[in-house]
Parts: sequence; structure tokens; C-alpha cells
Amino acid sequence: MEATTIYTVRTALIVALGGFLMGFDVSVISGVVPFIETEFQLSKIQLGWAVASLTLTATLAMMVAGPLSDRIGRLPVLKIAAVLFALSAIASAVAPDFLTLVVARLVGGLGVGAALIIAPMYIAELAPAHLRGRMVSFNQLNIVIGISAAFFSNYLILSLGDSDQAWVQQLGLARWNWRWMLGIEALPAILYFFALYTVPESPRWLAMHGKDAAARDVLARAIGTAQADVELRAVKEALATHEEEASLGELFRPTMRRVLTLGILVAVLQQITGINAVFFYAPMIFQQSGVGTDAAFMQAIFVGLINLVFTVLAISLIDRLGRRPLLIAGLAGIAASMLLLSYGFGSASYTIRDDAVAGLSQKIDATALAPLVGQTFTSDTAFRTAAVAALGGASYKAHEADLLTAAISINPALILIGIMAFVASFAMSLGPVMWVLFSELFSNRMRGIAISFVGLINSAVSFGVQLVFPWQLQNLGNSKTFLIYAAFALVGLPLVMKLLPETKGKSLEALEAELSVKQRRVA
Repeated sequence: MEATTIYTVRTALIVALGGFLMGFDVSVISGVVPFIETEFQLSKIQLGWAVASLTLTATLAMMVAGPLSDRIGRLPVLKIAAVLFALSAIASAVAPDFLTLVVARLVGGLGVGAALIIAPMYIAELAPAHLRGRMVSFNQLNIVIGISAAFFSNYLILSLGDSDQAWVQQLGLARWNWRWMLGIEALPAILYFFALYTVPESPRWLAMHGKDAAARDVLARAIGTAQADVELRAVKEALATHEEEASLGELFRPTMRRVLTLGILVAVLQQITGINAVFFYAPMIFQQSGVGTDAAFMQAIFVGLINLVFTVLAISLIDRLGRRPLLIAGLAGIAASMLLLSYGFGSASYTIRDDAVAGLSQKIDATALAPLVGQTFTSDTAFRTAAVAALGGASYKAHEADLLTAAISINPALILIGIMAFVASFAMSLGPVMWVLFSELFSNRMRGIAISFVGLINSAVSFGVQLVFPWQLQNLGNSKTFLIYAAFALVGLPLVMKLLPETKGKSLEALEAELSVKQRRVA
């Protein structure tokens, strides 16, 4: 491997550690959900707020992060994000009540939004065209590694909590399990902050601010001296055509219609098809299939591993096959997977038999449970309504996993396969491809504000999905909820096939010229 490539890869990997923190932060809450719901006695909407609050401020940060990075630099914004990650982790771990937890999560969301926007932008501005897809995908790779690490960390803390070893008791892993799950993130956040001091500022940002010598030096280390001169000249020529500062209003001009439509389409599809419902609530979903709490946490680890494997595969293919084929194949897989999940949950039935009551009676009042014995319910919503009426909301909430395990008749392997196939399809397409496309579709001058805008839309949709998912499961049921996600994927697939061009192997400046010509023709 050439020295320039080694330098680019090393720099991209360090910057992409922001993706690790983002992935860990958004996924670690999945293990916390069942504990805070009972400890703070939360309603389903409150539970949704505890999960989605991070995404609310991430949405706002995305709108600010791009323009802010245009002014003060990409690296300063990433350092601020690292500090916010650390503060949020510590505050979440010691939160005495629901409100404090939500505020701490809101702080973390600011870091998530900044890292999610700026890290791939920085990498795209550094990497050579023939490696840009893979380099930008490092950020998505680190996101999925962070997701996997969070699932594993949650399961490890939960398992260690059952140990009687002295150090486990001293740390309070059983009593404060969800607090340890949240607090452990402070360690990688601090590491990221100091690691950012070992990488240079983005060369294109340096060129935008008249620091040509510094920009050329960074480009020379990344792509070689001869190519650095060519790239720098192209950047300056592109910037010279737009001397005034970019504004939000320019995004809505006719010449931006094509790329803005594509950006919004992909941004919405990435979240409206349900990925963060799975990542944020994975143990809850698996509990709905009746496998029990420990098995649900273990299966969540499988989600992370599948996500990691297929993201690595996507990174190896994105500059060979291109962005368009991966996105089309992935959306088709997402639709099929969600239809399978809808069918799997829709075919389940729920019956509590006499032999199950004996195992439950130590935890639940057998007398209160008696009216349900022998009854068969054909949907999870009907069973839940009857169980809450018999036991009370607080008792059902505390023992939902045990009740489902005792009552459900379902093929849990079908649910596991559906979730795995969905995650694999996402990891091969919408996961890495979206951020690569965002870094390519928009011009050097408009990239910061444009990515912030479409990122805001992406995050806003994510917030909505996370907020209402517990409510959906409770009121619509598992089958209808996943059917809705399948419908969105089926609507989005033909739109992507019709509108999305291929962008692989072209310089950012060449793409800017090509897309602007097409935009003028459309206008």
C-alpha cells in the first residue's frame, strides 16, 4: 500500500471514530429501555421520549454543524462533539429521574448530530475519487462497530450482574446495570477528543479560507504532490465561480432541484423504513417473540454482528458495483424482510395454559391471572389488553417478557431471520450509501449547508420513528407496525430506480459540473 493511501486511511479511521461514538450512543439505549420503563414508571410515549430525545437535538445540531464547520473548521466541531458525548454519558449514568435522563440525552444528541454530518464530510474532502466511497464508508463502518459494541456491552453488563464476585457487587453492576450501560461511553469519547489532535484540517476547508499552502500540504500527503496541484486548482476554480457565501435559500433554486430531491428522498427512506426502531428497541422486539430477556439481549448482539459483516461487504463493493445497484438491491431486501416480520408476528397466537401458571405464580398473582388461563388471543394487542385488565398496567409492564414467553405460539426463528435479513439489507445499502451520496451530490460551496439540511430531515424522520415505535407496538401491534415499514420501502424503490444517477469514480468537482448541467436542463 502506498504511503499516501496509508496516510489517508489512517486519517479517515481516526475521524470516523465519531461514527463509533454515534453508533454506541444511539444503540446503548436499547438495553436501558426495559429497566428505566419500570424504574421511572414511564408510559409508552415517555419511553419513546427517553429514546428519541437524543435524536431531537441531533436534528438541530445537523442544521448548525455544517455552516459552523464552514466558519471554524471541521476539526473544532468534531472536538466539541467529543466533549458533548462524554458529558452526556456521565450525566445519563447518574440521572436521578426521568427529566434529568432526557436532558442528558439531549446533550448527547448535539454530539451525534455534529459527528454524523462532519465526519463523512471531512473524509470526502480528503480522499481521492477512486477511494472516496470506501473512505467515507469508514464512518458508517464505525457506526455499526459502535452499535455492535453497545449491544455486546449491554449483554456483558447484564450477565455480570448475575455474578456473585466481590468486584461485581462493589461496582453495583446488578443494581445499577442500566447506569453502567450508559456511562461506559465516556471512555471512548475522551479517547476521540485527544485523537483528533493527530489529524490535519480538511484541505478543501483550508482552500475555502485562502490557506492554499496548508491545503496543498495536506493533499500532497493524501494523494501525492502532482495530483495535489491538480486537485487544488480544481477546488479553487470551483470556488471562484461562487464567491459569495452559501445560503439556505440557494438550496431551493431551480438549479438545485435535482440534487436536493435526491438528497431528501434518500434521507427519508433511510429512516422511514424502520432501521432505528430495530437498533433502538432490538431487545424489546425480540422479547415480543417470547424468547425471554437474556435471549433477547443475546439476539441483539447478532443484530450488531450482521450489521458489521454486511457493512464491511458494502464497503468492499461500493466503488466496484457503484452506489445505485447497492441501494436498489438493499431496498428490495428491506421490503421483503419487513413483510416476513409482519407475517411472522401476524401468524402468532397467545394462550396461557395451566402448566404455565405454576412457573409464573412466584412473580405474578395467580388469582389475578386466572381469567386468562385457557383463552387464546390471535393478536398481541388483544392479549396485552386482556393481561393489563387482569393484572394492572404496572404488573404487566414489570413481567411482560415472562408473560409473553409463557403465552406465545410463534416461530421465533422466523422473527430472527426477518430482523437479520432487514439489517443485512440496510447495511448493504441505505446505511453506507446515503452518506457517500450526500458527500458527492452537493458542490464544494454548498456541501456544508446542504448536508446539514438533508441530515436534519433524516434525523427528524428518525426522531418520529423512535418516538412512536413503542406506541405503535402497543396500539397497532407488531404485524401492522412492520407492514407499514415494508410499504414505505415498496414506495421508495421505484423512485430510487427512476431518479438516482451513478456517482462512483468521479471527482467532486466533476460531479458538480455534471449535475449542474442536468439541473439546468430540468429547470
